[in-house]
Amino acid sequence: MNELHRRILLDLARKTIAAKFSNKKYELDFIPKEFQEKRGVFVTLHKHGELRGCIGNICPDKSLYEATKENALNAAFHDPRFPPLEKEELKEINLEISILSVPQKVEFKEPKELIQKLRPKIDGIILEKKGHQSTFLPQVWEQLPDPFEFLQHLSWKAGLGPDAWKDAAIYTYQAEVFGEKER
Repeated sequence: MNELHRRILLDLARKTIAAKFSNKKYELDFIPKEFQEKRGVFVTLHKHGELRGCIGNICPDKSLYEATKENALNAAFHDPRFPPLEKEELKEINLEISILSVPQKVEFKEPKELIQKLRPKIDGIILEKKGHQSTFLPQVWEQLPDPFEFLQHLSWKAGLGPDAWKDAAIYTYQAEVFGEKER
């Protein structure tokens, strides 16, 4: 993604959220062909350096354009961890977009082998087990640099016990991450 496209996507996310406060929809006059490609996308909101919302889709089932708009609105208004964004907060919010690669299954026979295959700060991880699923973007390695702790928290996020990762289906993906400057 070139720098111009990054700026356009960040602007799209911000203006989509702003338009919602007026019960309007924001659309680009021209959608670059690169934005029509189906991609997994997460939109993250930070307020004063703290997480304020993060929602996305892992699977590439929507165009980059539609996924960015939808996930910006969901991160701002529908992240169950936070109350909906207030209009006056928008000026204090920094947006970050993560465009994901297609997830790849990690084959492993024992937990130690899985740990050896993970690439901290590079791989985002998806855990699936018994109908439960969770993911952490590659950026989460900053808060949880120990692979065992990372996988335990991922298991808890899925609503499972801390050792669920040891016999779960594990997938990795990478993300192109870019965001606005701090406000």
